[in-house]
Amino acid sequence: MTEASISHNGEGRLAIHGELSFASVPGVWAQWQALGGEEAGLDIDLSDVQRSDSAGLALLVEGLRRARQTGKSIRFFNIPAQMLAMARVSGLDEILPLHRD
Repeated sequence: MTEASISHNGEGRLAIHGELSFASVPGVWAQWQALGGEEAGLDIDLSDVQRSDSAGLALLVEGLRRARQTGKSIRFFNIPAQMLAMARVSGLDEILPLHRD
């Protein structure tokens, strides 16, 4: 399994890398809060997510929830096909602000 991480991608976005799972999501969430906590708007690039289980979608939902609580905007870019399929099955594709480059 590839460890997941989040970092600034140099284009004004945070980028998530690796595999999102029940084991890796808590660490990614802690990194996310440290890196993106002060920004008014947040763009998250998911193009380097190699695999995800439902914890990965829960991460996106929690990010959206926190953004709304604090009056910030958030957008998710380039969601991988596997994550998008899970989002569609659960109806989250209608709720999450998903975008493509």
